Amino acid sequence: MTDLTTIINALSTKEQHKFVAYLEDKNKRKDAKNVLLFKLIAKSELDSKSICTQLYKVEQCNAYHALRKRLFQSLIDFTANKNLEDENSTDMQIIKYILASRTYLLQNNFEIAYKILDKAERIAEEHSLYPILNEIYHTKIQYAPNYSKVNLKDLIKKQTENHKKHLLEDQLNIVYAKLKSVLNQINYEGKIINFEEELNTILKELDITLNESLSFKSLYQILAIANISALVTSKYYEIEEFVLKSYEILKNKKDSEKQLFYQIHIVYIIANTLFRNKRFNESLRYIREMKLLMESKIGTYKNTFILKSTLVEALNYNYTNHQGEAINLVESIIKKKHKDIESLLDLHLSLLMFYFQNEEFTKAKSILSKFYHTDNYYIEKASIDWVIKKNIAEILLYIELAEDDLLFSRLRSFKSKYTSYLKQIGQNRILLFISFAERIYNNPLIVNNPEFKKQIAASFDFSNPEKEDIFVLSSYAWLKSKITKTNLYETTIKTIKQSTF
Repeated sequence: MTDLTTIINALSTKEQHKFVAYLEDKNKRKDAKNVLLFKLIAKSELDSKSICTQLYKVEQCNAYHALRKRLFQSLIDFTANKNLEDENSTDMQIIKYILASRTYLLQNNFEIAYKILDKAERIAEEHSLYPILNEIYHTKIQYAPNYSKVNLKDLIKKQTENHKKHLLEDQLNIVYAKLKSVLNQINYEGKIINFEEELNTILKELDITLNESLSFKSLYQILAIANISALVTSKYYEIEEFVLKSYEILKNKKDSEKQLFYQIHIVYIIANTLFRNKRFNESLRYIREMKLLMESKIGTYKNTFILKSTLVEALNYNYTNHQGEAINLVESIIKKKHKDIESLLDLHLSLLMFYFQNEEFTKAKSILSKFYHTDNYYIEKASIDWVIKKNIAEILLYIELAEDDLLFSRLRSFKSKYTSYLKQIGQNRILLFISFAERIYNNPLIVNNPEFKKQIAASFDFSNPEKEDIFVLSSYAWLKSKITKTNLYETTIKTIKQSTF
């Protein structure tokens, strides 16, 4: 039942209605129970025994298990057909052209066949579909000796060039896989790794250079890994130049519209990187570019990226002294259902932070109460970075609300789970921050102690303030507000502007 439930829950309300219509159209018998089974799973929390009882008046039976398997297969067929219609219509159309042309070639109707293949070639080139192009050239070359109007030499040259592009795409897929393995070492083994150095080593091994020959898809794969690497280490300044330089290489490519999905992803990564490096105006400029791209092709990818663009836009507003606008933006969008669970979690956590900075602790706690799953669940759905932020938010909130039991329970859990990991990735300052926060809670008057202030200053000496991550500075702004007895949000904005403690 777990697999079925997971698949059904992933369907939107509109998709569920379409699937029911698909089942009803497919059913040959009026007493088929597949629609009822689907609705029972989709609209209730019933277990298998309860559902079986409703369907067959018994707790278990072979008919129920057979029905469940058929429903599972129908879901797979429905999903596959939908993807073919929505995402791969171009691929399927070209394949149809190739199949049709081969029929005509076997009938020696070469003129019509090659006209169809020419059309297929144009479309495949526009969309950089190298494997399909190979099939087209293979077919054209095979029958070229029988059709005098074809230039065999030109065809061989085209196929050779296509092979090179296809090989590059395969090699970049290897680069992506290797970088992903490097990232796993950071995430799960706690190794400290220089991302750009690793990338350059891998590119050198495969004799690849970052130039206009890259596709947006390939660049996105590389930048996505760079982004996650920076996320883990909070060193976004290390990837900023690389990210901007790489995008400029591809930005003016003639076929950019054909890989719009990946281009939007890249612009999002740039906007987020600039935000984390406190370059708010530039970040918002890329958000505007992102929105324009999202409106392209009749807004094909608008729903896919709306949460991501809203998140970075709201964060920029929050840190440019427009917190009310940031809160309204997030509150309005999280009310809507969306498949992008990771972005929804980021939006909820950001809203919690906005409320907390504005000292609306009750509202912040109401957001926190929605995070009722385990840390492991959120690591899988979001990231370990998100979970650590959530834990820190909990600790600070329980300090502000003076909830002793919850505070000390969360402190013990946090230290037990993440001390080793944070040390391994070079984030000792997080542990120092938690230690100082705990000391302030246990002894509120310690903030007046000059020696305590010196300890904080020595522990968090920002030698390169412009390189400090915005969320790191935000955490330390809380300490500063306690020492200076000033408003938290105002202190945060001031700290960010000065980029110094």
